[in-house]
Amino acid sequence: MVETNDSWIVERTGIRERRIADPDIATSDMAIAAARQALEARGIEAADLDAIILCTVTPDMQFPSTACLVQDQLGAHRAWGFDLAAACCGFLYGITTAAQLVSTGAHRYVLVIGSDTMSRIIDYQDRSTCILFGDGAGAFLIEPSTASDGFGYIGHQSQIDGSGAKFLRMPAGGSRHPASAETVAKRLHYVKQDGQQVFKFAVRKMQEMCEELLARHGFCGSDVKLLIPHQANRRIITATAERLGLPLEKVIINLDKYGNTTAGTIPLATQDALCGGKLKKGDLVLFAAVGAGYTAGASLWRWSY
Repeated sequence: MVETNDSWIVERTGIRERRIADPDIATSDMAIAAARQALEARGIEAADLDAIILCTVTPDMQFPSTACLVQDQLGAHRAWGFDLAAACCGFLYGITTAAQLVSTGAHRYVLVIGSDTMSRIIDYQDRSTCILFGDGAGAFLIEPSTASDGFGYIGHQSQIDGSGAKFLRMPAGGSRHPASAETVAKRLHYVKQDGQQVFKFAVRKMQEMCEELLARHGFCGSDVKLLIPHQANRRIITATAERLGLPLEKVIINLDKYGNTTAGTIPLATQDALCGGKLKKGDLVLFAAVGAGYTAGASLWRWSY
């Protein structure tokens, strides 16, 4: 569809393959599948959930929220919830929000789902974006820690910078430019990106967020057992690891298999870390992401599963 080849894509992004949802599969379908796997792994029922945070920029529809659709299909009738739209930082912001809800004592089980069907908003005539994104979903269950040795959530560092909005966005479909024959003809309902600007911001900001968070809690890069970053570009990830002094064996990189699944990357990467034996109880884990907005953040946990 565009002038490119496998070696060009791999060299610049690190992506080798992706998953594209069938036409009858929407964001809620993947979210429900991920949620059921998480609940089964923990051994609890959907009816036990107190809240659902659905992190996505590709909702099934403008309203109702995709969280409502997921809540109904899961049978989580006690749970309230909402959609959280923070692009590639969505899941990171979601688990941070869930940790706050649980820490108040008002919630016991909060399900955080990252699910995006990015193939629906990608312009396959635009080489700068169409090679990057895939479809996927994953979920975490956040609950109070019963351990007395500091397991669980430690802290977060979050930031937005709206001056970067023009560099990564979907221009039409909202109240500024509602859908019309003109917006469709101009292909404004697709992701638009200035890759160089996004790359420079991501490399600098991901490092800054991680360093500031670690320092605030008395840690340095060498204390981190595992860095699980948003999977956008291999060069961004390796540059961040190098600046933090982390060897690549302490960094999860799986975008070669899935591409950039936006809110799905961190839970998918965490699952791969667990299945590969790289993430164990007691490990100091650092999650980090940068996305459209700009949004940026890092979240530090003592893994307790």
